[in-house]
Amino acid sequence: MPSFDIVSKVSSMELENAISQAQKELTNRFDFKGTGAEIVLDKNEIKLKAPDAYKMKSLMELVIGKLAKRGISLKNVDQGEADLSPLGHARQVIKIKQGIEGAKAKEISQFIRQIGIKVTSAIQGDELRVTGKNRDDLQAVIAAVRDHDFDVAVSFVNFRD
Repeated sequence: MPSFDIVSKVSSMELENAISQAQKELTNRFDFKGTGAEIVLDKNEIKLKAPDAYKMKSLMELVIGKLAKRGISLKNVDQGEADLSPLGHARQVIKIKQGIEGAKAKEISQFIRQIGIKVTSAIQGDELRVTGKNRDDLQAVIAAVRDHDFDVAVSFVNFRD
């Protein structure tokens, strides 16, 4: 039976390239010279450090801009809050979400059932497998899921006949 998987993943290479570009721009920008601001990528976390809240805001805009330019959906980015020390130093951790959480997977599965197309969906870990009798039904499901706005960026992989 034809099937496909609905996933929410960020390419590690694109993430590394975006952070590398942000680090290059950080070293070249005049307003960050000698401030000790830094951007560090640690698996699925981006750690930012700046001397004050204003520079942290500029650093955040720089990183988010580079992520967006590299095609990383901002729905997969959890910005969090900046921690300010009494001395004025700022730190912030940006988390990159990988996979579809259980509650979101259930929401997507219920949406697929409500469409009225004869397909079945099954949650498999952090992805959702959709199977049907013909490929036209599956393509209709893909179009409907793309048009609906979920709080997570979805992509479709492993389309099999």
